[in-house]
Amino acid sequence: MKIVDITEFYSERGGGVRSHLTTRGHVLCQLGHDHAVVAPGPRDEEFDLEASNQAQSGGRGRTRVIRIAGPCLPYDRTYHLLGRFDKIRTKVLAERPDVLESHSPYLATVGVLASGKHTARVRTSFWHADHVGAYVRPAIAKHVGARAADAVGSLLWKSTRALLAPFDATFVAGVAQADQLRAAGVKNVVHCPFGVDVRVFCPAARSEARRRELLDGGAGPLLVGVGRFAIEKRWDVVLRAFGRVREGAHRDATLVLFGDGPERKRLERAAPPGVRFAGFEKDRARLASALASADVLVHGSPYETFGIGVAEAIASGLPVVVPDAGGAAENVDTACGERYASLDDEACAGAIERVLDRVTHAPAELRESARRAAARAPTLHDHFQRVLSAYADLLHARGSRP
Repeated sequence: MKIVDITEFYSERGGGVRSHLTTRGHVLCQLGHDHAVVAPGPRDEEFDLEASNQAQSGGRGRTRVIRIAGPCLPYDRTYHLLGRFDKIRTKVLAERPDVLESHSPYLATVGVLASGKHTARVRTSFWHADHVGAYVRPAIAKHVGARAADAVGSLLWKSTRALLAPFDATFVAGVAQADQLRAAGVKNVVHCPFGVDVRVFCPAARSEARRRELLDGGAGPLLVGVGRFAIEKRWDVVLRAFGRVREGAHRDATLVLFGDGPERKRLERAAPPGVRFAGFEKDRARLASALASADVLVHGSPYETFGIGVAEAIASGLPVVVPDAGGAAENVDTACGERYASLDDEACAGAIERVLDRVTHAPAELRESARRAAARAPTLHDHFQRVLSAYADLLHARGSRP
């Protein structure tokens, strides 16, 4: 099968969608499929990410990246503008994919549609971002009020039906987002949770040496956070909550944040004592070791469609504290994790305190609950089995075999 993905969410430093597409390419390649990502970049270029000599299916697979030059975006200059739809169409026509998939509801969708209806046997979309909840609704609520924000949000959700109507199916990782899309009238919504590489993100990755490195001389509880430093991730809530924790019983706690982004400098200025910014960790094994070696992961964004960083923490046997809204909340086992009222830093601090109290007074029970939750984490195999099965069904319905 040949699969081509078009995305504009392709940061030079990484990011959730780029990480997903890189993993996707690796797995599809190993299964004997051809995969290509069309994404904007600083220059026109094409390069192989991987080519399998003998894939599990008995065939050869290949995964590539095709960059289309575009200007930097003003908010985050590590992202580039996706344009040149004439060039995208030419590339897609040359590829002749079985499946052509959009990985954003904005210009990537335009890129798929501009390529033409018959450039691929099947056209699909993967719904990565709740753009209404993360950007539009908060902005309107701030200036006009919640009632107006709800009304505009409702209209925009209904408009997604027209946006996604040309696609044969829409994949979505979170239950709440799948329900929203179906309620808006979107046809053929496929719920397909992201998977975690449980060979890397697992409780066995715990390392006392890595823990000491992260504590950097400290001896108290170790908290971690993972994600892009952008407005919608609401790290401000996490920092205020951690400040409350430091003022309470856990004055010696350390919070290590992994990530980067346009809000980093502002967050560094606002950070209370005990916070360390570790930057974007490209080494997945080192990130997994950090998660498995910590006491709790804290997350602030209620706008996640899934929350892959939270899922990786759970797979690592780490208790998590997450808001009670958004996709991150869907994977939390309350036997070893906590949900708090969304965007409420006082509630977040209380949830952190409850987990840390269990770390102190019932560590064995908490660790065992976390290990059971880790064993239930969705795997890469689960995810790609669902995706490829859906592709096969769509191609079969079209009378085309992959």
